[in-house]
Amino acid sequence: MVNDAQVQSPPDLVVREDINRTSVACNVNRSVKILEYKGLLWSCGLRQICLTALWLPLGALIFCYVTASIFQADDIHETHCRVYNVVPSISAITGISPQRYVWRICVAFHLGPRLLIGSLYYNYHKERTSHIVEEKSRVLATKLGEACYWLNFIELFALTGVTYVSNRENYFVHEKIFIVFMITALLHMLCRARVGGIASDIVEPVRTNKLVWILFYVAIAATVGLIIFFLRHRLLCRPLAFTWFSVCEYILATANMAFHALVVRDLPLHQLQVMCPTHSKTN
Repeated sequence: MVNDAQVQSPPDLVVREDINRTSVACNVNRSVKILEYKGLLWSCGLRQICLTALWLPLGALIFCYVTASIFQADDIHETHCRVYNVVPSISAITGISPQRYVWRICVAFHLGPRLLIGSLYYNYHKERTSHIVEEKSRVLATKLGEACYWLNFIELFALTGVTYVSNRENYFVHEKIFIVFMITALLHMLCRARVGGIASDIVEPVRTNKLVWILFYVAIAATVGLIIFFLRHRLLCRPLAFTWFSVCEYILATANMAFHALVVRDLPLHQLQVMCPTHSKTN
């Protein structure tokens, strides 16, 4: 038979096990403290976020145009008038398969940064407006800043509607949402250009204000041309009228993308950061 003294662990083994447990506990506590007091978890420059948001729809548009022109030329150039056409519209190249899925995915990932940019501009204009002394100018700047925020919101969701309701699926709804997108995009440009120059003798104007005015005039000219050539195509069925309509549409889209990309010059040093609390929550 084995006595109790034989089954007991040696004293040095027990001491060694206690030391190992203590070291493991210390390591666990140390790692928890590092996670708890680390502070900054993630940081990314606003410039990188905005440029990524810009290249998503622009890259998707280029991809859709090139692939559709090469492999599906007959589909994208077909019009209800059956007249000669060279340049397809944006709705044509993003409404066919599989290009529509690429376009929709890129626009979906484009939505988050655009909402963030709208909020940043709202706070940016609010901070600038707070330094305006004159009551009338300050009230006008406040209203225009709020208008910019809500117009950006409506414009963004109109873009989503135009993207996910193609002209091939429901032309009537697609056309009406596109009109809403054009109107809100132009009004957004106008309000941004206007609010950026209010009380410029007291507060420094927004650095891209002149560029916003230029893009606004370009967009207005493209919109006028777009309406004229659309009516010539729709009512008179003129050859190449739809081509010029499409050219104006691409100019309008490019001006709109450039307008939203100006945030990288207005807010060049801003960053998006994810912070960890510096103290634990107590009950």
